[in-house]
Amino acid sequence: MANEDLSSKVAINDPLTDPTQKAIIDQIIEENKTRPGATMVVLNELQANIGFVSEEMQQYVAEKLQVPVSRVHGVISFYSFFTTTPRGKHTVKFCMGTACYVGGTPALIEKAKQILGVEPGQTTPDGNITVEVCRCVGACSQAPVIVIDDEVIGRMKPNRLPQELKKIQIVTE
Repeated sequence: MANEDLSSKVAINDPLTDPTQKAIIDQIIEENKTRPGATMVVLNELQANIGFVSEEMQQYVAEKLQVPVSRVHGVISFYSFFTTTPRGKHTVKFCMGTACYVGGTPALIEKAKQILGVEPGQTTPDGNITVEVCRCVGACSQAPVIVIDDEVIGRMKPNRLPQELKKIQIVTE
């Protein structure tokens, strides 16, 4: 696919349409394209610098690295670190390990959905908070556990969740 063909299919808000972000993307690809494991290296750098790897970016990376799109997509879909949509400024993760699940994570998720108005895997309309579920975070003795950004918060209860979320919510008046 020629570059012109790709550009006509890129979403308006995709990083490929922003000259500054596209320059970052191009620089990452150029600096890493000859390295062993270039696909993984480039995707890691894109995730770290851009914040996500859109479908359009996956196509672009495949073209630039001259690898099949299926290889790029395979890496993105296999590793949970990667995301294909922008994440919020803050991330709230709900542990779904056995101890947390049994300890009440489903009720916590329901409460978060009521408060934030989004499902797991989605970001609030203001772009502030992304809600995710994750596997065991290794704090089973503190179940149920949530992780807000990098802070592990144990023994979480639905009535305490609003206080924790309020700390990271954007106040509009």
